Amino acid sequence: MSKQKRPNPVLATLKSNGGKVVLGVITLLMLFSAFSVVKTVPAGHVGVITHFGKVQNEILGEGIHSVLPFRTRIVKLNVRIQKIEADATASSKDLQTVTSKVALNFFLSKEKANVIYQDLGMDYQHTIIQPTIQESIKSATARYNAEQLITSRPKVKEDVYNYIKKRLAKSNIIVTDFSIVDFKFSPKFNEAIEKKQIAEQRALTAKNDLSRIKTEAEQAREKAKGEAEAQLELAKAQAKAQELLRQSVNGEIIQLKAIEKWNGILPVSMGEKGSGGFFDITTVGKKR
Repeated sequence: MSKQKRPNPVLATLKSNGGKVVLGVITLLMLFSAFSVVKTVPAGHVGVITHFGKVQNEILGEGIHSVLPFRTRIVKLNVRIQKIEADATASSKDLQTVTSKVALNFFLSKEKANVIYQDLGMDYQHTIIQPTIQESIKSATARYNAEQLITSRPKVKEDVYNYIKKRLAKSNIIVTDFSIVDFKFSPKFNEAIEKKQIAEQRALTAKNDLSRIKTEAEQAREKAKGEAEAQLELAKAQAKAQELLRQSVNGEIIQLKAIEKWNGILPVSMGEKGSGGFFDITTVGKKR
């Protein structure tokens, strides 16, 4: 009768425990891989891929993406329109200190997100945008005197906007809007401006008063002229009337004097001088 070989209890134990260990390791690796390879890029962002820290050319859009575990990292960049406000201090052409508050709207180029991350990192606002704003404000302000900064504000804004837009475009940052919220000057300058405005207002008032006085004087002259012409015409009319009256009165006086001198005897014959025709007035009205 052959003798059966009995299994080694130690090896059996190792095999049993080893299988559990291997199964546990495999399970852990599967779980780790499952959580590592699935990445999400949220709305309004893009994903920049790095392999062991090296930026790749591929850019991931919004949504879920599978990446290789361990070596791949996704950096999420915001490509929505963003707003930044900044204070800037500069000197005008006439050496007045000017403090301005500006607002800038911009967004990152999706197509160049990997270049932006590689060149500027995540802190691009402080790396490039803030310095560009300060530089543009100083450059534009130095071309105008303080008063022009107030009166030519739209032109100053246009100069600064064009400078920032051109400068940031080189870094793949697109500027959509820019505004100068406020210009502030020193108290002494503000006082001088106020005094000048008061003086100009007074000068304008005086000019308007002078113009009004001239207009009123001209109106008075025209009125006097009209009245004088009216008086002259009235005088002429009165003189003419008096002349007619005089002529009429003279004729009546002559007739009256002739009557006063008449002796009451009618002439026998009457006729026009040189006419040669005489007639006996005693026969007028008698039948022949």
